[in-house]
Amino acid sequence: MNQEYEPEATRRDASATESSRANRGWWDRNADEYQSEHGAFLGDDRFVWGPEGLDEERAALLGPAGELTGLRVLEIGAGAAQCARWLAAQGAHPVALDLSHRQLQHALRIAEGSGGPAVALVEADAGALPFRDGAFDMACSAYGAIPFVADPVRVLREVRRVLRPGGRFVFSVTHPIRWAFPDEPGPEGLSVAASYFDRTPYVEQDETGRAVYVEHHRTLGDRVRDVAAAGFRLVDLVEPEWPDENTQEWGGWSPLRGHLIPGTAIFVCVADG
Repeated sequence: MNQEYEPEATRRDASATESSRANRGWWDRNADEYQSEHGAFLGDDRFVWGPEGLDEERAALLGPAGELTGLRVLEIGAGAAQCARWLAAQGAHPVALDLSHRQLQHALRIAEGSGGPAVALVEADAGALPFRDGAFDMACSAYGAIPFVADPVRVLREVRRVLRPGGRFVFSVTHPIRWAFPDEPGPEGLSVAASYFDRTPYVEQDETGRAVYVEHHRTLGDRVRDVAAAGFRLVDLVEPEWPDENTQEWGGWSPLRGHLIPGTAIFVCVADG
């Protein structure tokens, strides 16, 4: 690929294989820039659910921090394992899984400098989790894996498989309503520009038409049905409001938009017995 070529953004079909390959490559290439730009906001051992800044310490969506001790927790799409590191500090036994080798190298870098509790790191695809059935008490994912896969039910079923009955899975994604608006932080991002019901994937591709980044849109109803189809019961749907103290812009997220339309949806699910 010509390094001077700016990827073309389009909407087209993208298979599970193409999506996985493209996103593994994108995160490997962009992990350094991502951690440099957002590392201070994410912290080394903070559990942040999204650009609004809602953190698990306040939200307790996984349960009270004092009740996490001893629990086996799988973080999916862990990036540099900041969330898993927070879980370890609460006494949990987390495993941080990510598709990107470079993201996990950042996890090792942070761990070497922090001196905190050890976190197990696993490089694998969320659609084929390398764990036995019922291996975990809980699972979580903060903007990891699910927005980027062509078959979210496959991932959800894998998560259900590795959870014990009654185990909790909490995951955050871009709020589906955002797909109807331009991905811009300013006033130009406040007018509907596309159909909310258009589920055609967003693809960035090189000059040969090869995908280098893929995101898959699901409506809110789709996400709820996916959760149910995978054997989970939805117990809460959290739409964090933008706090006044958060003045940063993060891509299309901004105080202007955040005070008017939701940017993140957090699904709190329980594995049916």
